[in-house]
Amino acid sequence: MRPIILNGHERPITRITYNCDGDLIFTAAKNQSVCVWYSVNGERLGTYDQHDGAVWWLDVDWTTTMLLTASADWSCKIWDVETGKCTDTYTTVNPVRTCGVSYCGNLIFLTTDDTGKKSCEIIALDKRDSSHMSQKSCILKITSPDDSKVTGAIWGPVNRNIICGHESGAITMIDVSSGECSKRIHPHKGPVTDMQMHLTLPMFITGSKDHNAKLFSAYDLECIRTYTTERPINSAAISPNRDHVLLGGGQEAHEVTTTAVGQGKFDVRFYHLIYEEEFGRVKGHFGPVNSVAFTPNGNGFATGGEEGYVRLHTFDSEYNDLDQRLF
Repeated sequence: MRPIILNGHERPITRITYNCDGDLIFTAAKNQSVCVWYSVNGERLGTYDQHDGAVWWLDVDWTTTMLLTASADWSCKIWDVETGKCTDTYTTVNPVRTCGVSYCGNLIFLTTDDTGKKSCEIIALDKRDSSHMSQKSCILKITSPDDSKVTGAIWGPVNRNIICGHESGAITMIDVSSGECSKRIHPHKGPVTDMQMHLTLPMFITGSKDHNAKLFSAYDLECIRTYTTERPINSAAISPNRDHVLLGGGQEAHEVTTTAVGQGKFDVRFYHLIYEEEFGRVKGHFGPVNSVAFTPNGNGFATGGEEGYVRLHTFDSEYNDLDQRLF
């Protein structure tokens, strides 16, 4: 399983995501550009270049016509995927940490950091309404229901809720229509680093600095499974067609220079979704893995590391009957 290595960023990768067809992969880093690549051969198609700070989060709609990016330059931008033009910008009073596009592609949300006396905010907008993008009105605008900032967020089932992970380790469910916090749990002892929804089923996975990844029901936030490692988890993903979980992380970035590559635990790990058992590792990165994603067809995965490289992997034919041989 030889990977394709993408070298388009000079700074650490922050987020990678595939479009729904799986033919494109979008990558963001702690620089001002977002890159889009052909996933089949790693050819770079172009960049999106109007941010003035690190891009923390990105999301693409299911038709691959709109790209949404959240940046440390205090803005959230909407892009035309094909032309690369920025079609709209929403400016906030804080750096924007996360964002998300609804399934219909008309609703978006964004969350901001808390800086100084300015609290973390959760904002939902209808991009079709010009008054929303000009900040004159909105669907939802509330401060974080937890005492800490939002570090990860996703849309809930049928876009009725926004599910947020917090720096304190809490997970909250926000009702979009009322703005109320309908559910709050505290499953992690460290900051939530990533949240990813299953492609077709109402469940999602979280990664945390407390060395655990957890699987939850998207309806009631019931914890279904827990996957434990000996290093912080920066990102976690669920296979769309197999009972497999992908975890990425490793030793903290500021400690990397004092540790050998093997001791840093920078390899990507595979766990069985139901049995919670680790059954495989893939090496390659020489720093912490900051983001992981499965292809929509489940035949491969991508990883983005602290060293700025993105690695595209395609599974060998032996992967198809792996469960029969191992479990």
